Parts: sequence; C-alpha cells; structure tokens
Amino acid sequence: MNNEHYKYLLTENDLPKSWYNINADMPVPLTPVLNPQTREPITAEFLNVLFPMSLIEQEMSTDRYIDIPEEVREIYKLWRPTPLLRARRLEKALGTPAHIYYKNEGASITGSHKTNTAVAQAFYNKIDGTRSLTTETGAGQWGAALAVACKFFDMNLEVFMVRGSFYDKPYRRIIIESYDAEIFPSPSDRTDYGRKYLQENPEGPGSLGIAISEAVETAVKSNGEKKYSLGSVLNHVLLHQTVIGQECLKQMEMADEYPDVVIACCGGGSNFGGIAFPFLHRNLTEGLQTRIVAVEPQATPTLTKGLYAFDYGDTAKMAPILKMFTLGHDFIPAPIHAGGLRYHGMAPQICMLYDAGYIEAVAIPQLETFEAGVLFAQTEGIIPAPESSHAIRAAIDEALDAKEKGEERVILFNLSGHGLLDLSAYDAYHQGQLVNDTLDVNPEEIRKMLPKVDF
Repeated sequence: MNNEHYKYLLTENDLPKSWYNINADMPVPLTPVLNPQTREPITAEFLNVLFPMSLIEQEMSTDRYIDIPEEVREIYKLWRPTPLLRARRLEKALGTPAHIYYKNEGASITGSHKTNTAVAQAFYNKIDGTRSLTTETGAGQWGAALAVACKFFDMNLEVFMVRGSFYDKPYRRIIIESYDAEIFPSPSDRTDYGRKYLQENPEGPGSLGIAISEAVETAVKSNGEKKYSLGSVLNHVLLHQTVIGQECLKQMEMADEYPDVVIACCGGGSNFGGIAFPFLHRNLTEGLQTRIVAVEPQATPTLTKGLYAFDYGDTAKMAPILKMFTLGHDFIPAPIHAGGLRYHGMAPQICMLYDAGYIEAVAIPQLETFEAGVLFAQTEGIIPAPESSHAIRAAIDEALDAKEKGEERVILFNLSGHGLLDLSAYDAYHQGQLVNDTLDVNPEEIRKMLPKVDF
C-alpha cells in the first residue's frame, strides 16, 4: 500500500471504452415499464415519441457492456478520467483509522457528473436526426450539462427548471443561457399542464415531477420536431454514468486498496448507479461483499420511507409508469437546497436491488449535510454541492463508526459535483436560516394516488 499519495490519476488511454449495463447481472427479474395510457408493457413505438431508437435499445438491452462511440469518448476527454483522491486531511480531523477516498466528478466541464450522460444522449439524438431537445432540471446541474452537450452537437434545447431552484440558483440559469439554451421556471405558462397548475397553485415552488410533465408535453406536442431527454432514473442514463465506477476500479488498484463501502447521494439514481454498479458487478459475479449505501434527504426519503409500487414518473401522468419506491407522483418536496435529490421516485434498478437487500439506504437531515460539507471544505479545500454533502455526511459517519470500533475501513464516496454555484445555500447555513425538514409519510395516502395495474 502506498501511504504517500493524495491523488490517483488515470490517463486518457485509461478512459473506459464501454459502459457497464447492470441489467446483465440483475439478481432479480426486471420489472416492466408500463404505458401511462394503457397500463400495458410499453412499446418501442411509444417510447420513440420521446427518445431516439438507439437510446431505447440501450434502455432495454441485457448486454453486459455497450460500446462508447468514439465521438463521445473524444468529448469525454475534456474532463475524463476524473481524479480519485484520498481525503487524508479529513481523516486526520476525524481521528479515524478509516481510509476515505472520493471520486471528484466536480472536475467535469459543468461541475457535476451529469455531463457523462448529457453528451451521450445529445450524440444519439443528433445521429437520429433530432434537431431540438426538451428537458427538466432540479438544481440546474442537469440543465447545464445538457445545454453544453446540445451546443457541442448544434442542437436547440428548452429547459424547465423547478421554480424554487430557478430563483434560488440564478447562476445555473445564466450558465444554461450562455450555451444558448432557453430556460423557464416550472410550473410555467408555456404548457397546458403548467398553466393549469399555476391557476390552482400560483405561488407553488414546483417539483421535478411537474417539470418533467412540462418537458414531456412539449416533446409530445411537437409533432416529432423535439425529443425529450432525462437526467436520471432510466437505465440508459445510469448506464452512461458507469464510467465513474469503472475508473474507480482502476484507481483503487493504483491505491492498492479495495472499498469496504461505496457511498453516493441518491435522488433519481444517476450518480449512485454510476459509481455503485461496477462494484455491484463484482459483488454479484465474484462474491465480493462491498457494502453499497445510497444517501437521501430526510425531506425526500424515497427509499427509506416510500412505497414500493408502480407509479407515474411525472405529476401529469404522461411519462411511463415505473415500479419504484415512490412518495407519490403528486408529491411536492420541501424547498431544501439539495434540489437534485427531490424527485418523488427512484431508478427501478436501484429500487429492485434495495428491495432485494443488495444495497442499503440512509436518510440524513439538511443541517447535518451542510455541517459535513463545511468540514470537507475546511479540510479538503473543495466546497461540495449540497447533494454531494449527503454522501460526505454518510462517509464521515462510517469513518467515526470505524474509529469507535477501532477498525480499519476503506470508504469510497462519489463527490458528484462542486458547490460553487450553491453559495447562497451555504450563506443561509452560516446565518442559521436552514431548518431540518423531515417528511412524515402516510403509505395509505400514497396508495390512493397510485395507478391500478395488473403486474
């Protein structure tokens, strides 16, 4: 073991040549995706209204590896491979025998992991002849990532940003506009659903479910001129993110260590799947025992308190029906600052694995995440995104547990993005203006709004 290194750096020659597809190794049967109108298994023809056929094929594929097109790999080289770092100063501050490593996805060109799938989705849409995309975004990381990807491939983009984040995070709006994309606060007056919702809730903060509805409606009503692009939840999105975990496998070899636990924040599931799935592959195929931990806000405790059932992917019931842990498609989250973790549901593959006991989940209150984020900044020098601070909090708790038990433990977490555009949230924390929003979940109330299906 090399006890001197802080950074483990790969070269462009080490960039993965394929994405890993968890569908090939799922230990439980895949659940069907249902048409929201017929509630029957969805067809490629239905999905093609929203997505190009190449992405639909990836969504349904059970091939273990899918080649990354050379055009995508060339753009990846602008920021990939990203560094793996040993958090030695954080370890010292905690006085822990644990070794803490983090993958710095904040090194990407837009400051988060979202660019990994944005470039891929824009590429496949471009070769399919798509000229314009539409999407939603929570805190703005996904909107910024897709905006730059669309600019690279000379495509237009419309972004519906959750209203609360639109006004709380103006600099991400400016970034999106700098790449020539259009951006609107959601709910907006640009769609039938947005106008209807505004009439009933004129001061509503919005939600990812509402923003998805507006983006999907825009694509469906465009007569084929626009496609929809999603930043999380679906298999092809998580697939593209597995470059993260595959790079980590090589970098942990360089460090001559292997993680006892892999941790990531989890909202819709993209960054969690990105780092966790390659390690789950080792667990499932080689019998390794690495613990895999998803971390979510107590204000949106989808895995830890949600109901495992079929539910709509959006508020207007236009998106496909998925079997997932859900807080109900009408759920309006508290306006916490981790905007990327406020989705009512979760990626079906992650839900299947959690339900079957292959991964763990914890929910953490907002103040504890900011406390962890500030400590990380003061020791490691990086101000993390509020979303990423959930993973940092869980990693710190693991390290303190190792300290209490006198155990050596190797901890790996995904720093999914930096927080340099979230400074208003840190200011609110320092001024004592943040609160812990804990959601009381009533399963029966969720059950009442679920679609009735025969699966």
